[in-house]
Order: sequence, then structure tokens, then C-alpha cells
Amino acid sequence: FSLSSLSCLTVTSPTNIACIKYWGKRDAGPNTPLNDSVSVTLHQDDLRTITSCACSPNFAEHMLWLNGEDCDISSDPTGRFFKVVNGVLALLCDGNDADDVSAATWSNMKFHISSRNTFPTAAGVASSAAGYAALTYGLACLILSVKSGKAVAKLENDLMVKLSGIARMGSGSACRSMFGGFVAWRAGISADGSDSLAEQIAPETHWPDLRALLLVVSDVKKETSSTSGMSTSVATSTLLSHRVSHVVPARMSAVEAAYKSKDFTEFGRLTMMDSSRLIVNMIHAYNDFFGKVVAAYTFDAGPNAVIYTTTGHLVPLLQLFLRYFPSQRDDFVSNGAIWRQTADHKVDGALADKIEHAVGRPPEIGVKEGAVKKIYCTSPGPGPRILLEKDNECLLDPETGLNTYCVE
Repeated sequence: FSLSSLSCLTVTSPTNIACIKYWGKRDAGPNTPLNDSVSVTLHQDDLRTITSCACSPNFAEHMLWLNGEDCDISSDPTGRFFKVVNGVLALLCDGNDADDVSAATWSNMKFHISSRNTFPTAAGVASSAAGYAALTYGLACLILSVKSGKAVAKLENDLMVKLSGIARMGSGSACRSMFGGFVAWRAGISADGSDSLAEQIAPETHWPDLRALLLVVSDVKKETSSTSGMSTSVATSTLLSHRVSHVVPARMSAVEAAYKSKDFTEFGRLTMMDSSRLIVNMIHAYNDFFGKVVAAYTFDAGPNAVIYTTTGHLVPLLQLFLRYFPSQRDDFVSNGAIWRQTADHKVDGALADKIEHAVGRPPEIGVKEGAVKKIYCTSPGPGPRILLEKDNECLLDPETGLNTYCVE
């Protein structure tokens, strides 16, 4: 790593799915929310963004590739990409450290970024959260490595909190993807957004029995972006201010307590209360059969459903979904081992009848193959990671700094 030559590293970052959501922005400038929110960070073994960052004084301009496509960022010098780049530079390269060169030297440095997702982009699976978290984390690790002349192994928690505020400038929920496990985004009260930061409530190891099924109903780009949808809600909803001031604070306290105590019944109840009907009806019928909440649905910014549950209910739930949403694809379920277990699981006849009654038909009637595009089986996971050269996942040419990734 050196200021005088090309330096490059690769990181990964997770997505997250909110349990208590922030449907509205207090101020679009610093990208601050109306209310606190909290989410589960999903494991990167199943869904992640891979981002390679390179810097060199010889690069002519900043460049960004997303999923192999060249993005024209030069036309929007005040856009989200530059807000993140300039934010990280301002935080780490002020020239005050004994081992630092002048801030002017860093301001002349250009960055090349190539990023790809292992899950649908802009389809309501929080891809922007993972993407901007990876960009923020990757830039920070790269800059600190160049400053020290050696690879950075890990960033301290206090720095990660500060970086979460920068990731927020790219995508609000990206601040929560800066940490693993169960993560809160505190709305803050400062006009400049300086106290609108993420906080880890519990690490990914806290609740090892927790599982999630992500049902990708649509893998195409959303017609309405999250930002546009939130702006409309703030402008038109008379109930939103009541939710922000009265409903959310109580739910935040309750859901954090439920997660810490591993009380799935309460965690699931609160998660479903904050969600925006075949899948919904199936989950309610499933819970009714067991006499308590053992599975909980929620939806992110798109139509895709996330089902939280525990290990003992993972295979039975997956089997029910496979009956109603069949597919011939070999990669339909992300976890092949769990998928194979459904073949050996005997369906409870009374449960099957209850589900059929709830949805109004048997599984063989009315659902076309492909109604669900893919099912991810996952669990709480860690925050961003630095990849080693031996992982062989770099998306940039180490000699030229140009993109090498293309969609097959």
C-alpha cells in the first residue's frame, strides 16, 4: 500500500432487514429519518455485496462499476457516491495525524470502485444498504492501509459508528449494515445529522437459534424507489407523525428487549405489527396451529417477504412454501442441505389442512411455477469483512485498476 502507486483491496458487506422500520425522512439533505429503526443483519454466506476499491494518483477520474456495468458518476458530482467518498476522506484524511500527508494530497487521489451483489439489485432486498456499507467500509480500510503502509485487519467500534453516519449519506439503512447481529439506527436530533448513527444491540452470536427465509417474489428493479416512496408518505400521511412520536418509541424498546432475551413470540409479534396476502395468511395459520407466534413475516421496500423463525421450524416452513411455490430450478433454495431435509420431513395433515383453509385452496391449484423466484435460507451474520488476496474475489485489475467483472 502506497500513495505513489496503485493500491487495492476487496471487502464484503451484508444486507439487513428491518423489524421496526423508518418510513419517512426528517431531512433529505443529511438523509436523517423521522424515527429510530432496528434490523437483523443477514449472513454474508447467503447474501452479500462484494466491493473492490482502488486508489492511485495516476487515475484520471473517479470510476464506479455496478454488477459489471460502468456507472456515469461524473454527471452528478454532489450525488450519493461523492458524499460517501468525501465523507470518508474528511474523517480520515484531515492532515492532523503524525503519519498523515496533507489533505490536499488526498483530495487529488482518484478512486476506482467495482461492486457486485450476490442477490437481486434494487428489488427490495436492501441491496443499496449492503452496497453503500461496502463502499464506506472499503474506502476506509483502503485509506487507512495506504496511510499505515500495511493492510488493516479490523476497524474499531468507535470508528465504525462514525462511518455508519457516512454510509447513511449513501443509503439510510446502509448505516445498519455496518454492524452484524441486531442493529439500531438512532434517528438523532441534530440538524446536521451528526448524531444519526447506528448502534449494535446484540452481536450475530447472541441468538444462534434464529433463522430467516427470504422469499424473492420479484427480482426486477422496483418501480418506486424507497426515497420516493418515503417522500410521498411524509407528504400525504396524517398518521405518520403519530406513529413517529407515539408508536415507534414503545416498539423499539420492546423489540430490543425481546431480542436480547431471545423471546421469539414477542419478537415475532412486534415484527409483524410493523409490516406494511398468500404468504401472510400462511404464517398466521401456521402460528395458530402451534398456539403461539413461532414465525413472523415482514417486507422490506419491495414485494419480497422475509420470514423470521427458529431452527426447529425452518424445515417445516420451507416445505410448506415449496408446496405452494414449486420450482424446477436446481438453485431455487440457497441452502441445498436444508432443501434436502424437506424431502424427509413428513407434513402434518392437520397443519396442511389449516394452511389450505387459510389460503382458500390446495397447493396444486392457482400458483404458477416461478411465482417465487428464489428462497434464501439464512441467519444473523457479521458486519463488513476484508477479503484476503487468496480469496481471489477482487473485481479490479491490480495493474490498471479497471473492472474485470462481468455478468455471465
